[in-house]
Amino acid sequence: MTEQTTRPVQRPDDSGHPDVVVSLGTDHHSFDRLVRWIDDYARRHRSLRFLVQHGHSAAPAVAAGAPFLPGEELGEHMRRARVVVAHGGPGTIVQARRAGRLPIVVARDPELDEHVDEHQLLFVRRLEEAGRVRSCATPQQLCALLDRALASPGDFRVDPGDGEGTERAALRAGELIDLLTRGPGATAEPAAPAAPADTAAARTAGGGTDPLAAARTAASGSGDGGPLPGVTVVVPTRDRPELLRRTLRAINEQDYSGRITTIVVFDNDQPDPSLARSDGDRPVRVVTNTLTPGLAGARNTGVLAADTDLVAFCDDDDTWLPGKLRAQVDVMLDEPGTEMVCCGIRVVYDRVEAVRSLDRTSVTFGDLLGSRLTELHPSTFLIRRRAMIDGCGTVSEEIPGSYAEDYELLLRLARRGPIRNIPEPGVRVLWHRRSHFSGRWRTISTALRWLLDRYPEFALVPRGHARVAGQIAFAEAASGRRRAALRWIGTTVRSRPAEARAYLALAVVLGVPAGWVTRALHLRGRGL
Repeated sequence: MTEQTTRPVQRPDDSGHPDVVVSLGTDHHSFDRLVRWIDDYARRHRSLRFLVQHGHSAAPAVAAGAPFLPGEELGEHMRRARVVVAHGGPGTIVQARRAGRLPIVVARDPELDEHVDEHQLLFVRRLEEAGRVRSCATPQQLCALLDRALASPGDFRVDPGDGEGTERAALRAGELIDLLTRGPGATAEPAAPAAPADTAAARTAGGGTDPLAAARTAASGSGDGGPLPGVTVVVPTRDRPELLRRTLRAINEQDYSGRITTIVVFDNDQPDPSLARSDGDRPVRVVTNTLTPGLAGARNTGVLAADTDLVAFCDDDDTWLPGKLRAQVDVMLDEPGTEMVCCGIRVVYDRVEAVRSLDRTSVTFGDLLGSRLTELHPSTFLIRRRAMIDGCGTVSEEIPGSYAEDYELLLRLARRGPIRNIPEPGVRVLWHRRSHFSGRWRTISTALRWLLDRYPEFALVPRGHARVAGQIAFAEAASGRRRAALRWIGTTVRSRPAEARAYLALAVVLGVPAGWVTRALHLRGRGL
């Protein structure tokens, strides 16, 4: 599955859709082997139009290529193509089948450093046995399958809605979904080992050395007084001037000797220029959201305006504890391969405070599918900017109402490598009735259904699927749509009979006010 990116991409010409669409997904490992095979075929078939979504692999030399494409655009190209070729990623395979195409699949090989393990090889073998794909392992096999698909396209067509149960069974039986082989909390290692500043891990996408690695080298020669890297903090805001000023004070008072630039992004609100200042090592910039209205567009406006390698998020009603930023930057300096660091939180609701923290230092993609892990709050995020801009893309602006945009970004970043976590609380998170999504139940339901559709991997994790389905059931019940709520309650229970959200939703259907339920949860430092 291909996520949104803000980078400009090369498009195929306007004369028509490509004949052959190739998708390598978003995994951070290169898959240059398949790109070369496609280029060789394209060189011998100049009359055909090719489009290769090559992700982090080298761009094709002969075929048209784009690193990333919006999911809807890629799906449309697949629907109109004569043949689809894919790597062995579950999301890409499902997307091709939903476009009505029986994909030709080449699995990534860990022996060639194309993935972390052999799960794609095993996964594709299972799907080949179930008749869900046509797989190949050599350029000769690929050429033969392409020739066959172009000569007999009907043999490579499927009903987009046909066999979903069989497909789900094959996926579940294989249990080989991307990154799930590590299991919940399986490792506390960083995403990559610490590397010297002159290694590839310490270089930026533009070819220069990692500024954090350089800062660490400088600091090591001058003790605790060494320079620390600059950090940009993006603070979206709307109609909360008093809370915003408190947030800015907490950022200003960080126990951090490096420069902290705060970008306050006013979203659907009149900007307050009095907040801006340019002097000292705590400058504040005031801008307006120039992208999609909502949290996602506001965050992206700030990310794109940042000029530092490190970018942090903070909501306008939360406050950082004094040592938060220094502790996270220390992790980044020690681990050049780490792209994201979070920390614990203190949840404050109605003057009751509860500590929420994870007792682990590493979080994987599989962990996040199984649980939202609300301890990983967006106000704790510290991210390498290039991991978004030149990697998995910025915050998705496609999510309805920007609900769960932070969770979706966590999923994408965790696909690239484990997210580091500092168990100690570093942020006070305020939950209150003026919270942005308080009571917006229909928006919540729509956004969560979008999430399930965009991430078919949830179907392989009953606990995670039931959690999201239960949230949808509760949102539908709270918005008064009883019939839809009952349907989603059934979906939840079928995935996991013990999922408590199903029974909370049923209580709301039977007349218990949704506000009573959410208030009881908030007083315990819990969300739905």
